[in-house]
Amino acid sequence: MARENHGSGSEQRKSAAQRPAGSVDTRTLRCIIFDMDGTMTRTNILIYESFNHIAEKYIGKRLSPQEIIALFGPPEEEAVRRMIGDAHLQEAMEEYYRYYEARHQELAGLHEGIPELLRFIKSKGLFVGIFTGKGRRTTEITLAKTGIAQYFDIIMSGDDVEHHKPSGDGIRNIMEQLSLRPDEVLMVGDAVADIKAARECGVRMAAVVWDSYSKDSVLAANVEHLFHTVGELQQWLASELGSQGAS
Repeated sequence: MARENHGSGSEQRKSAAQRPAGSVDTRTLRCIIFDMDGTMTRTNILIYESFNHIAEKYIGKRLSPQEIIALFGPPEEEAVRRMIGDAHLQEAMEEYYRYYEARHQELAGLHEGIPELLRFIKSKGLFVGIFTGKGRRTTEITLAKTGIAQYFDIIMSGDDVEHHKPSGDGIRNIMEQLSLRPDEVLMVGDAVADIKAARECGVRMAAVVWDSYSKDSVLAANVEHLFHTVGELQQWLASELGSQGAS
């Protein structure tokens, strides 16, 4: 299937009659699920520094971003276990959480336009969810620090699923709890794991690469909807959703 790249101005100006066959069918769209890190939030640097704070103390060295990314998938506790072992795990995790929270304002934040995008989606009467590989505690810290918790109807963290991304367990759990069909859901994320999870569940995928640590891999994944800025994503959703509004 050909990829629809939404970075082109001419693409964005297409009328409804001209939209490609892969456009979202907004007659059934009821829920948009967002990944967190790199999608809504600028947290990648904070994550790298938090892991390295623990690595320097417990194994005496710093890890490269690539080495830290290789630990991604399960929540932070399992990643830290892989890095330092079990002996001091609980102590290290408490230190990780303290560091993550203390440095959040300095090293992390929202991508420009995310609050406006979330308000827009809610104004259209859609459910809004989160499916993130982060653990519940760091997810809650980031939501509190960025002030966007009120926009979400359901949150599925890495601690809430048996199988982590790229498994689609989180998407399936959200669909089950909100009584949704796959054709009623759009997943928004910045990683190949998000794409694989969406495809496994049969839901539509909007890949975003404004802060993706795996941009080249995402670009090579032949996703149908691809966005380079938050503004492009909102403009596309506005054209797709049209006059739909909350009842």
